Amino acid sequence: MAFGTEYFIADLAPKPILDLKHIRAHPGLYAQNCLDRNYPAQANNSWRILELFAQLQASQKTARSLRERNNELRKLIAHAASNAPGVEPGSPTEARAAALEEAKALKAQLSIVEDEEKACQREIDALALELPNLSSTHTPSGSDPTVLEYINTHPAQHGTPSDRVWRSHVHIGSALRLVDFAGAATASGWGWYVLKNEAVQLEHALVQFALKTARNRGWDLVAPQSVVYAHIAAACGFMPRDQNGETQIYALEQPEKDAAKPQLVLAGTGEIPIAGMHANSTFEPEDLPRRLVGASRCFRAEAGARGVDTKGLYRVHEFTKVEMFAFTGAAEQMFDEMLGIQKEIIGKLGLHGRVLEMPHSELGASAARKIDIEVFFPSRVEKGEGWGEVSSLSLCGDYQSRRLGTRVRMGGSRGLEFPTTLNGTALAVPRVVAAVLENGWDEHRQCVVLPECLWPWMDGVKEIHAPEGARLVEDGDD
Repeated sequence: MAFGTEYFIADLAPKPILDLKHIRAHPGLYAQNCLDRNYPAQANNSWRILELFAQLQASQKTARSLRERNNELRKLIAHAASNAPGVEPGSPTEARAAALEEAKALKAQLSIVEDEEKACQREIDALALELPNLSSTHTPSGSDPTVLEYINTHPAQHGTPSDRVWRSHVHIGSALRLVDFAGAATASGWGWYVLKNEAVQLEHALVQFALKTARNRGWDLVAPQSVVYAHIAAACGFMPRDQNGETQIYALEQPEKDAAKPQLVLAGTGEIPIAGMHANSTFEPEDLPRRLVGASRCFRAEAGARGVDTKGLYRVHEFTKVEMFAFTGAAEQMFDEMLGIQKEIIGKLGLHGRVLEMPHSELGASAARKIDIEVFFPSRVEKGEGWGEVSSLSLCGDYQSRRLGTRVRMGGSRGLEFPTTLNGTALAVPRVVAAVLENGWDEHRQCVVLPECLWPWMDGVKEIHAPEGARLVEDGDD
């Protein structure tokens, strides 16, 4: 099976409706797009599709000729049967016998040609499904993102270095008894964590704050599930392995009695179950835009190698995330609206951030355009000047809606069209918890000062202090 194709042929899977005509008309564009986006294995797919289409046309022409000849033979056989001299109607004649023999041979030949057609079409579909989305004209070339703007002032600009002691959230969380990495590792291994005490309240406060911010903008709340069909994840662009061979999602082992049922996976993001809610469905124009936001647990099988990039809460296997997902016919307007929500959340949390237009090489399979928002983490100063991603926003065009079978009934001559989908992180809890702990740390008072926007959900807690007798751990203790 080709990359991911098996998930699109499950009995319950939506039938992808791909724009093969556009691929055939622009094979060079798709080939270069694959190279730009670090999909070298798929760079020849569009050219191969062109070759296969020529073969398909030749097979269809042959099949058409065979069917035409078969129709002629049927008439000949019927005529010979009804007009044979001196015999009952339907009795064989020499001409009829020859026609029957030829018809039998034609049937076998046509079966072979039809099998060739099906095989050709299957390969075309498989190759097309492997292709990543075409990149937006906003997407920078090369491998470096473009900085669009900053959010809030940099905390390091206030005072001199001696005025403030920066601490890692690992040290702060341990001293304030907010996080337990060792206990989580004992139960589940590396890449897992346990939040404790006020950190649990902090998680729920962040979720409620993000949901309220989106709801105030007119977004509908959902509580998406964590288990989805593999074909829904694949339709959204999430394959078992990415183009670099890294495992993306956890697959659930099916009992032997359910082996024939569609495979289930753990959702890597709320985008997948929210998008899947509308698979094989048709919107009316007045239904759009459809704005949905929900908090869910997310599972990522690949958490990266150990190091400063993955230390503590920054890259983990399971986490809570508030995700925005939209179906729309006005892509740019919705993109700006979602980015505005993300900037408002980061801004009110008092975090220093920067908004990046991501280059071709950083786009996932489904994204035509992608924005990342990074915030300042003192513990990451030695890596990328302290910047760490906490939020992303992707405009996917009709990439997902075509694979999900989601359409809009436009009426008149326009008929059915495919809506644009967008997805964006309203708030990824563990990374933002880490950023709040590090940026809110007061060394002199040995406490974390919480952002005012979270106070309504913190049960009166505005600062998190170390319990009596607690000690601040040093580097390497985690």
